[in-house]
Amino acid sequence: MKWAIGRPFQRLTLRQRWAIQGYAFIMLWLVGFLTFQMWPFIQSFWISFNDVNIVGGISLEWKGLDNYRMAFLEDERFVPTLLDTVKNMAIDVPIILVFSLFTAFLVNQKIRGRLFFRAVFFLPVVIASGLVVERLFEQLVETGQTMGAQQTVTRGIDLPGIVHLYLPEEVANAILDVLNRLTLILWRSGIQILLFLAGFQGISGTYYEAARCDGATDWELFWKVTLPMLSPIILVNIIFSIVDSFTDRFNPMLDLIRDAAFTGTFRMGFAAAMGWVYFAVIFLVLALVLATSRYWVFYSGERDS
Repeated sequence: MKWAIGRPFQRLTLRQRWAIQGYAFIMLWLVGFLTFQMWPFIQSFWISFNDVNIVGGISLEWKGLDNYRMAFLEDERFVPTLLDTVKNMAIDVPIILVFSLFTAFLVNQKIRGRLFFRAVFFLPVVIASGLVVERLFEQLVETGQTMGAQQTVTRGIDLPGIVHLYLPEEVANAILDVLNRLTLILWRSGIQILLFLAGFQGISGTYYEAARCDGATDWELFWKVTLPMLSPIILVNIIFSIVDSFTDRFNPMLDLIRDAAFTGTFRMGFAAAMGWVYFAVIFLVLALVLATSRYWVFYSGERDS
């Protein structure tokens, strides 16, 4: 009996075996998605072509593509907000990846107290839920509004004033925009740091020993050994960071969709249309990343074609 079950599996290629293992890992999520989320997805897509009336009960009125046309041609906030969200993602994700990679490289070194430093960098992920960060920033805004000019004095150097004094307006605004993002980036890099750290620890030391026997320098080791071996982890972190950026609590696109659905006239069909356009943009960005990954992601070991 054991031989009869094992023989078909042995006939599979290595890539087919990996595919089966991959499906086994995602099976629980797939069952949960099909059970609890698939039907709401279908309902949301159907609602995007209708107008939802909630007076005297919930009823749908067919509108066709009117909600989508309204989003692109009539609503003056949708397209600018969508473009601004994509721009913020394109800026934040590379900064998060570089910071996470550099931090994981430092934390991976054999230094005293490295477990403490790892905990410090991951601590914001544990305590910084979307609601917690929102409350913190609300308090900062309220403090800034109440203290007024005294806030600059108590905080010390007027960095924005100095930057605008010595740099052109466009360069100064770009630098200050990056600096303003650093706070949230520090809060959103914990998981990426852990993934990179696992990637560093998963690289076999024999690669470095062989490269050093060939006379490779530390700089060459990083670019020719470390970075290629980390490329699968880089791909995972890119996908995670893109999704995290598009679903961030401070994302103005999510606020726009929520306000359209649950405030004012409760335009749920219009909000669903905006949500599906937003989903399509996220899907296209992720598809582009996955399509280009075959040119820069390196997988060690033998792979069949």
